[in-house]
Amino acid sequence: MVKFPEANARLFKDIFVCRKCKSKMRTNNMKVLAGNVRCRKCKYGSLRPKKKK
Repeated sequence: MVKFPEANARLFKDIFVCRKCKSKMRTNNMKVLAGNVRCRKCKYGSLRPKKKK
């Protein structure tokens, strides 16, 4: 899908998706692993990385 690394970083680096409401947010990977980040929209605590198609 992505042809060059700059576009890959812009589209997928540090972007996570809420498992409940599917909203996207850009945040640090270590904060997500530590559980310090919650969804802005529904306040759910479980996030997943954005899938690469």
